[in-house]
Amino acid sequence: MKKIRAAIVGYGNIGRYTLQALEAAPDFEVAGVVRRSGAENLPAELVGYNVVKDIRELDEVDVAILSTPTRSVERYAKDILALGINTVDSFDIHSKIVDLRRSLDDSAKAGNAVSIISAGWDPGSDSVVRTLLQAIAPKGITYTNFGPGMSMGHTVAVKAIEGVQAALSMTIPVGTGIHRRMVYIELEEGYEYEQVAAAIKNDPYFVNDETHVIEVPSVDELLDMGHGVHLTRKGVSGTTQNQLFEFSMKINNPALTSQVLVCAARATMRQQPGCYTMIEIPIVDLLYGDREELIAHLV
Repeated sequence: MKKIRAAIVGYGNIGRYTLQALEAAPDFEVAGVVRRSGAENLPAELVGYNVVKDIRELDEVDVAILSTPTRSVERYAKDILALGINTVDSFDIHSKIVDLRRSLDDSAKAGNAVSIISAGWDPGSDSVVRTLLQAIAPKGITYTNFGPGMSMGHTVAVKAIEGVQAALSMTIPVGTGIHRRMVYIELEEGYEYEQVAAAIKNDPYFVNDETHVIEVPSVDELLDMGHGVHLTRKGVSGTTQNQLFEFSMKINNPALTSQVLVCAARATMRQQPGCYTMIEIPIVDLLYGDREELIAHLV
């Protein structure tokens, strides 16, 4: 069996867990890792891998797993799709997903490649659950309650704000899909708390939620990558009222995101050129193994 050759682009928390997921997947091999610093100061787990500054330095890459910040996904994906390499990402700004899909659909088709976007756990695997529940109860309301736990996308967004030396954004569920953001920061010297806090609250990641910004002496002492979700739908099947469905999980945030990315990377090899979200992908395409055996086992 020819293995799928995957490159990891970016090597933060997601990149590290993606490496572990690829190493555990029997149908993948690591083509290399793309880091801004290249092969300088390699962590021990990357010794023996091809570590470069540009994906063009790697040979025979089938798919690039983008573990870059959300706001840089489109730029990296367009560049890589133009090379004819498939891409997957965990873009997490829900209100921008449709625009990104349109943009990368053009790029993917031009490069005769496949892009699967927003392939994390939310958006991503939770999106698939929400879609299924809406199908079996077409009328009704779905509430997605996250946490309590660390939001990686929100934390990265805070770290990018001028004056922030270190940050942690915690998501606290209030109920009925409403969340409170608890943001803990260490300030860089010379910056005023009030100005930095205002910039955080006005960022698109936070502007629609109740957000509290708290200055602390050490963010590292607060770090915990645990997270979770409790998803509820109450609706109508046919004309029958009061159908109630619940889905709940407690997870390590970057580990689950990375596993979903690897599943989506596998699925890119089975789609026609273009850009897709996870709800458009046949679920069986996410899995390793013979299709008929999977059907016999899972159906």
